[in-house]
Amino acid sequence: MLRYLTSGESHGKCLTSIIEGVPANLYLSEKNINEDLARRQVGYGRGGRMSIERDEVEITSGLRFGKTLGSPITMVIKNRDWENWQEVMRSELQVPSSEFGTRNTQHETRNMPVTRPRPGHADLAGTLKYGYYDIRNILERSSARETAARVAVGAVCKRFLDEFGIKVMSWVIGIGEVRLISDFGFGISDLKTIFEKAEASDVRCPDKKISEKMRKAIDMARKNGDSVGGIFEVTVAGIPPGLGSHVQWDRKLDGNLAGALMSIQAIKGVEVGVGFEAAGRFGSEVHDEIFYKTRQEARGKGQENWPVVPRFYRKINNAGGIEGGMSNGEPIVLRAAMKPIPTLYKPLRSIDIKTKKPFQATVERSDICAVPAASVVGEAVVAFEIANVFIEKFGGDSISEIKRNYRGYLEYLRRF
Repeated sequence: MLRYLTSGESHGKCLTSIIEGVPANLYLSEKNINEDLARRQVGYGRGGRMSIERDEVEITSGLRFGKTLGSPITMVIKNRDWENWQEVMRSELQVPSSEFGTRNTQHETRNMPVTRPRPGHADLAGTLKYGYYDIRNILERSSARETAARVAVGAVCKRFLDEFGIKVMSWVIGIGEVRLISDFGFGISDLKTIFEKAEASDVRCPDKKISEKMRKAIDMARKNGDSVGGIFEVTVAGIPPGLGSHVQWDRKLDGNLAGALMSIQAIKGVEVGVGFEAAGRFGSEVHDEIFYKTRQEARGKGQENWPVVPRFYRKINNAGGIEGGMSNGEPIVLRAAMKPIPTLYKPLRSIDIKTKKPFQATVERSDICAVPAASVVGEAVVAFEIANVFIEKFGGDSISEIKRNYRGYLEYLRRF
């Protein structure tokens, strides 16, 4: 239904995203996207590049008079650091430095082939795969800078999901050994409050005391020339039951969501609901019992005239909102574990791919902790997958057509 591609290198001219399948007549603006791009760039523990880049998107196709056309949407994010890397990242055949009017020692050094792979990066595996003897050809594309393009795609999908009252939110629940105990039993209004508190924290943790402990963990890593990872949680609220499918492996919603989160740079583990903890519990402690509210019972004070849907519900949400590869109507709860940033100020040992001699990995400008930023990227990839299965089920060429189909489904649920 939906598909997207990203292109561009970390120090190239720009990053580009193309997303196809967005229905026509969706209100969209560059402001919607820039807000999420800005959220991705902040966070305690970020490195020096965040003081250089101020990501802003330019929509170059698929939009007219503030509405989508139904055609592919192209988004471009310029790299401000490009001016310092033009000679190194030029697309034309490289000209010897002597042919330039003046010599630039910094650029000549940057032009030298990178032959020293950094542990924990794509450097060595990529050079072996593609047959390069210059690691820059790998590290430029494998860089987490690429996630800015995915955040742009996710922002478009969030704008689509907003039309149906579906919210994708995230927060950090762990940095290093510091943990926030998470509860899956919150209602939608509680989740929005948690999200607002997380947005007010520079580590994106909704608890002030835990946030302070997380900052101290980052400070300790910085002092030791080290880095630190963590865990973030992504929740989808307001989602109807029945998205995804049990009939084929590649249509299972939890499989697609897990794959999307694992595709983010530095993510090493994903959980749905209680996740790995379920393996250590008895079945009676894991599976969510099913209850039912009639229309009258579901109406709260001040909501007597609301068209409340009679619904099956759970009092706990250990399943994380997904059963049998399909959404069950409860909030979807996902967690992703991010490894520490592999570029360290206390360098690790490696081997030069040209000389085969040992060395200590080079120290480059890097983050100490990027978990808060990764949580925003997590929102983006989850929003894409949710929008995709939503369009698959309620498909149409325009927003109005999808809304008609969705209203019909809600009416069916009311009568069930």
